[in-house]
Amino acid sequence: MHYIEPHAHMVSRTTDDYERLHLAGCRVVCEPAFWAGFDRSSADGFHDYFEQITRFEPKRASTYGIAHYAWICLNPKEAEDLSLAREVLSMIPAFLERPTVLGIGEIGLNKNSNNELAVFHEHLTLATRHQQLVLVHTPHLEDKRKGTQLILDAIREHPDLAPERVLIDHVEEHTVRLALDRGHWAGITLYPTSKCSVARAIDLLDVYGHERLWLNSACDWGVSDPLAVPQAMREMRRRGRTEKDISTITWHNPARFLSQSPRFHLPE
Repeated sequence: MHYIEPHAHMVSRTTDDYERLHLAGCRVVCEPAFWAGFDRSSADGFHDYFEQITRFEPKRASTYGIAHYAWICLNPKEAEDLSLAREVLSMIPAFLERPTVLGIGEIGLNKNSNNELAVFHEHLTLATRHQQLVLVHTPHLEDKRKGTQLILDAIREHPDLAPERVLIDHVEEHTVRLALDRGHWAGITLYPTSKCSVARAIDLLDVYGHERLWLNSACDWGVSDPLAVPQAMREMRRRGRTEKDISTITWHNPARFLSQSPRFHLPE
């Protein structure tokens, strides 16, 4: 069965990971812009990174039979320097014209600071002005519910941004309903040591069903697994889920959300 990996940071993975993804059935990878593990010191660093995920990674992925799409933004972890943040924001519109760019993401909050919130609003304004999809990062651990509520309230201040064009990622048991009740999509992230384990993720699907939900690995340079989605598919089979149910959550749902961008195309 083929599936879509809707959130993976492939710049931090090896070409062997692309091969393993393809062998496991992955045919599409979507890569949101993210924090590189250290704060970039200039806008030039962001420019080069945006070039990498919009020019180099699609070619690398295609070698292994995988279509690669990107999202562009300044990650909330680098939003405290407002001068640098606004310099980076000024270059984003040019990258939104790239043929494999789906929208703005992953934006959001990290420490729930005022500067992070200000930059989040500016990203949302860009998304509205350029009619872009939005992918939102929610904070980790004890800040998640507070941060998620701040994010949802901020989005509500942008009434021209349709709720169904926004995906709230990294939801957990205490935040998934918050996102769905606002009309947004929600992403369940499968992490070995934080966010959701495979078992917890399938439990969430048991409770909330399949509507406006997807699974992703968000694999990066930290402790993460690019094959987390097929592992979840295996667990769903073990629990007696039908192939139709599995296909809905791992192929049709991400395709439905992503197809709101005219640049997204399912492979033939």
